[in-house]
Amino acid sequence: MTLSGKSVAFGAPGIGPRWTSSAKEGLGTAYHTSCRLWFTLSHGIVNEIYYPHVDQPNTRDFQFLISDAETFCHEEKRDLDHQIECPELNCLFYRLTNSDRAGRYRLIKHVLTDPHRSVLLVHTRVDVLDESLRAKLHLYALLAPHIARYGAGNSGWCSEVSGLQLLCAERGGVHLVMGCSSGFSRRSIGYVGASDGWRDLMNNFKMDWEFHTAMGGNIALTGEIDFRRADEFMIAIAIGGSYQSTASKLMQSLSDPFEVHRQAYVRQWQRTVANPNYDFSQHTSDGGHMYRLSRCVLLAHEDKTFQGALVASMSIPWGEVKGDNDVGGYHLVWTRDLVQSATALLAAGQAGTPLRALIWLAAMQQPDGSFPQNSWIDGTAYWSGFQLDEIAVPILLAWRLHREGVTLGLFDPCTMILRAVAYLILHGPVTAQERWEENAGYSPSTLATVIASLVCAAEFAKDHDDPGTADFILAYADWLAAHLEEWTVTTQGELVEGVRRHYIRINPTDPQAPDPHPDPNTSMLQVANGAGLHAARNVVGCDFLHLVRFGIRDAHDPVVLDSIEVIDHVLKRDLPQGPCWRRYNHDGYGQKDDGSAYEGTGVGRSWPILTGERGHYELSAGRDPLPFIAAMEKFANEGGMITEQLWDADDLPDGSMKRGRPTGDAVVLVACRIFNARAQP
Repeated sequence: MTLSGKSVAFGAPGIGPRWTSSAKEGLGTAYHTSCRLWFTLSHGIVNEIYYPHVDQPNTRDFQFLISDAETFCHEEKRDLDHQIECPELNCLFYRLTNSDRAGRYRLIKHVLTDPHRSVLLVHTRVDVLDESLRAKLHLYALLAPHIARYGAGNSGWCSEVSGLQLLCAERGGVHLVMGCSSGFSRRSIGYVGASDGWRDLMNNFKMDWEFHTAMGGNIALTGEIDFRRADEFMIAIAIGGSYQSTASKLMQSLSDPFEVHRQAYVRQWQRTVANPNYDFSQHTSDGGHMYRLSRCVLLAHEDKTFQGALVASMSIPWGEVKGDNDVGGYHLVWTRDLVQSATALLAAGQAGTPLRALIWLAAMQQPDGSFPQNSWIDGTAYWSGFQLDEIAVPILLAWRLHREGVTLGLFDPCTMILRAVAYLILHGPVTAQERWEENAGYSPSTLATVIASLVCAAEFAKDHDDPGTADFILAYADWLAAHLEEWTVTTQGELVEGVRRHYIRINPTDPQAPDPHPDPNTSMLQVANGAGLHAARNVVGCDFLHLVRFGIRDAHDPVVLDSIEVIDHVLKRDLPQGPCWRRYNHDGYGQKDDGSAYEGTGVGRSWPILTGERGHYELSAGRDPLPFIAAMEKFANEGGMITEQLWDADDLPDGSMKRGRPTGDAVVLVACRIFNARAQP
């Protein structure tokens, strides 16, 4: 290693770090396990780069700055028009075209990872369309390290290897090195908000500072690229456990032509198409594009060291207002989300990841049969809550694998299943948290999931010649099913004139001292996120549809039909792409009315996942689910990602929120679930 320069940046430690937008448009990684690096995309640029695991982000963002050194300095993510494309089928490979709004130039970037190394590769071409600008234009690479989940405490310096100028950063023993195939003509390391390259260039459109060291702060790396020598070049960003190993990986990746990397990367992904019989293109409205992309996205969420662990989403909700105090975000493992993702992959013909997920869950199970509310991929619990549906869903996954004829080898899930059953019986039927992680009580969706899992567990007991245990489990499941209406149906509803009887969102009670006969007509519900105290009979959600999806109540059950009338009146929003539903009335988890970010209070908006669940119901009712599949496909953004919530009010005058478009919370990537009814028992 050769360190370059001695000048030290001023303004330590920089302003307080923040994460970035969670409105992702793409994500990727090589399919091979030797590459342990993932990336996300939004607004035409690279956002977080994850390494060595899918739950550890190391950057805020990476973009280009473009200046004529006289009249403007453009920031890629804010000042250019963006287009994102997927040039290859069944592959997380992206082409980003970012164009000057005056039509003078454009950047065309192809983004992937080295197929076998933990290195991000961005092949870039600069097209100068206004010849009078060619001699004036300057291009700068700008990278904001947030190494090992933190923006503070990062150190950066300039180095050189065999004549190639590099930019480096480190924190906690994790090293990041950025280089360019054509080299950097000038470099600078600065503290964000004081001496960083963005502030330097925005001051007078020129790069005046060339600091070579910035230690222990919120830093940014800047390198100028002389694209006039080569209008096509490759940026490489490597991450590793030491400077030497990381710089070596980067140099090795740059030694191969981009086309060699592209062909191997695409080939890896296209080999994941397990069985052409699982091509459901004819059951979609877009020729199967979203289905194929969703399958790849789900596969990409599996960690490559802790195999079987899939995080919920590679994003931090409202990341632009979140700092180092929110290290979890959504890049954690929720048992419920993990099982849904594994189930979707199983329905798409992939058996390997679902089986690994089941075994990972078995290793995660506590001696009492419980599972953490969520955890890091190494099994360390993050939040401390308990949710009965998360205890139940691993049983469903085991049953689905068994039903599909997947060979479990020497792994026998029966002990895991019986421990989970024991927990469900000893601690139920009241859950400490329902699926939205906000309230305790008798929840229709939780009860539906528990009952279905108990029936599946009884089948396992029968298969193991234990009819007594099977009968006991079924008797308890029948007892739960017989009390559903008593616990979760009001007869004094006031939300829709003439409809007094319907399911409520949850009937609250203390899980430590539960009321065995709580009255849904009189109980009061404290709604989370500052939404206040309300009569439980007048707070409704779509969660009762689980009772139909799991076969516990008929799709034409009179109470189900009455409840659908209520939720369609109270929660349904007709968006430009199709119908969508809010989680429940009075929901406070969402973008505020003025479009600002949720910071403890807000307004819950429409959730595309509920459109998918309604499609499941319509299929169960004997109706065509295609309109709901089509709506889900249209909810996706230009890169094919589906957001957690959609803005369902009128467009805001400032253009920050548009009806039917994503809000700022997070991208939800478990979209495959809607495409095949075989994902449900």
